[in-house]
Amino acid sequence: MKSDSAAAKPAQSQPQGTPALPAAGNWFVLRTRTRQEKILEADLRARKIGCFLPLLRIQRTYCGRKIAVEAPMFPCYMFLRGDHDDTYTADRTGRVAQIIPVTDQRRLDSELSNLLQVLRSDVKLDPFPYLKVGTQVVITSGPLKGLYGLIEDFAHRHRVILQIEALGRAVSLEVDAAIVNVVD
Repeated sequence: MKSDSAAAKPAQSQPQGTPALPAAGNWFVLRTRTRQEKILEADLRARKIGCFLPLLRIQRTYCGRKIAVEAPMFPCYMFLRGDHDDTYTADRTGRVAQIIPVTDQRRLDSELSNLLQVLRSDVKLDPFPYLKVGTQVVITSGPLKGLYGLIEDFAHRHRVILQIEALGRAVSLEVDAAIVNVVD
């Protein structure tokens, strides 16, 4: 369970032992059950099934102590490269919530190759929500905490629209993207 007192710092790149991308088969995205990514990865690797779980080294503070932990870059998601039998094997572990087929194999392969290159470098990464114009968000900290709105613009900061539907009116404001979460 995630502790509210645990403060996450900006993430470091994955350690030098970052595995290469699996070479053969089709990509599938596995949506895992909560906090099952690392266990599923170890299980798939033991079964010689190609998978990729991008990890970030994050500095967390628990009870005043700083601890470096490796956390999945995309919580509850990992990538499997193989065939339908491999996805069936992954599903049988009980750790997979959903298997998502990938329609554009080349694009995902290119994106994961780019991600792997960044992880192997010494670049600091910050997890960031995928935001696009029209996405509904909630502000998570600061004096505006709890306000809901829509993403309007992507200039230097994100412009959020606060709507009053009953009046048919809206106002917009600029907020730092680090303090907004996408509303499911």
